[in-house]
Amino acid sequence: MSTELPVLKPADFASDQDVRWCPGCGDYSILAQMKKMLPSLGVPREKIVFVSGIGCSSRFPYYMNTYGIHSIHGRAPAFATGIKCVRPDLQVWVITGDGDGLSIGGNHLMHTIRRNLDINIILFNNRIYGLTKGQYSPTSPLGKKTKTTPMGSIDNPLHPLSIAIGCEATFVARSIDVNIKHLGMTLKRAAEHKGTSFIEVYQNCNVFNDGAWSYATDRETKSDNIVELEHGKPLIFGKNRDKGIRLNGLEPEIVELGKGIKEDDLLFHDEKATEPSLAYLLTRMRHPEFPEPIGVFRAIDAPKYDHELNHQLKVAVENQGMGDLNVMFNTGDTWTVEDDADVSYEGEQPPTMLTEEEMAPFETDLPTPATAVERALLDDRLEVLKPKPMVSVPPETTVAQVLRILVDNGIGCVIIEEEGQLIGIFSERDALNKLNTKAAEFADRPIRDFMTADPETLDMQAKVAFAVQRMDLGGYRHVPVVDNTAEKTAQGVISVRDILRYLTERMTSGK
Repeated sequence: MSTELPVLKPADFASDQDVRWCPGCGDYSILAQMKKMLPSLGVPREKIVFVSGIGCSSRFPYYMNTYGIHSIHGRAPAFATGIKCVRPDLQVWVITGDGDGLSIGGNHLMHTIRRNLDINIILFNNRIYGLTKGQYSPTSPLGKKTKTTPMGSIDNPLHPLSIAIGCEATFVARSIDVNIKHLGMTLKRAAEHKGTSFIEVYQNCNVFNDGAWSYATDRETKSDNIVELEHGKPLIFGKNRDKGIRLNGLEPEIVELGKGIKEDDLLFHDEKATEPSLAYLLTRMRHPEFPEPIGVFRAIDAPKYDHELNHQLKVAVENQGMGDLNVMFNTGDTWTVEDDADVSYEGEQPPTMLTEEEMAPFETDLPTPATAVERALLDDRLEVLKPKPMVSVPPETTVAQVLRILVDNGIGCVIIEEEGQLIGIFSERDALNKLNTKAAEFADRPIRDFMTADPETLDMQAKVAFAVQRMDLGGYRHVPVVDNTAEKTAQGVISVRDILRYLTERMTSGK
């Protein structure tokens, strides 16, 4: 006995969420055409996933009655890759924008396309950051004035389809939000393609970049500014369909039909061509020099990453059985780090450790100190600074008590110890940064809540030059000094003032 599946309608793909795009946004049209197209595929809703990043377009999954993930900025392709690899039975759509997909997530987008996963990527291109209210995006044209480019953008814009072709995309297409019939057809072609399909949709942001694509949408001008690609047919355009594109060597040129030029003289579109050069040439036809192509630029077959990956997994399991992560993590070349820091090696090739003799040439290559002070910095060890005896407190000591200790003892920090172990430091800087004007409010809180845990320490035998470098890089004013035992017992504290005193003494003594 078989159960007949219900025939879905566009309304079945609408979620119960209120759509919160700005009135008049081009996103509405893309959403509507998606819901209208999906029933024609015959794919159950539970087999469809929409994955988005961040941006206006990325609210898309909320409005679809399918599975969906509103992920993190620019990472939708990475999420989609994982989903498709472990669930190849799902139909996966990536929804992204020109900022999310080409700036923050440009690297992820590029590698997903080149791998040719069987997923569909729709890039809503409105040439602006709309969600953050009008900053220029990677596709904004040169000279575009926005809140972040008040004198005009000086960035050369990215062209999404040129990038996709450059990544050897197997399906590349372009459509326009208001050209609903063409958009629906293009979405269906993408869904039916096996491999990564990449669609750029010209989408109007009527609030922050209204009219960005007016030349391609205005009724009076669009016929002269766009050319619709049809496989196997010549590139003809114009209100009277009397103009065409012809190749002059490797350069396209606009010609008028009927003046000694026939349709056979024109460039015929071949979306099945494995060589991508002509498809790339089409992506470089840009307004106002040329009519901009819409439609399918390229649609070829090539191995799919998810198919290949799962095939390799199947072969590996057949030959070696199911794997065990625990076994893998504990097999092969491993090191055991003992308490005394000795390292024993269990692999075939023992690690190479330099002896003192082997280290000698490197030491002789060090630059020769130019002054007595430089020589002292490289030779003297921290013990010459005579680190001050530290004042230590247990972690339960209150903030008020610690502040009193700092004042009464005229010191810049206290060490926090627990069962004889150094666990933190609290300094004047912590008082300013973490307590500030709320010191009274925090007076009864334990100092554990405000200390710097696991602070940087220095070995008593370290060179002064090393200490100066570490304090400079870390921005430390006080650093605990520990002994050379395994317990690293705190011996005292050195401060920036100790370093200054040392340098002053060396400069005045000349040695």
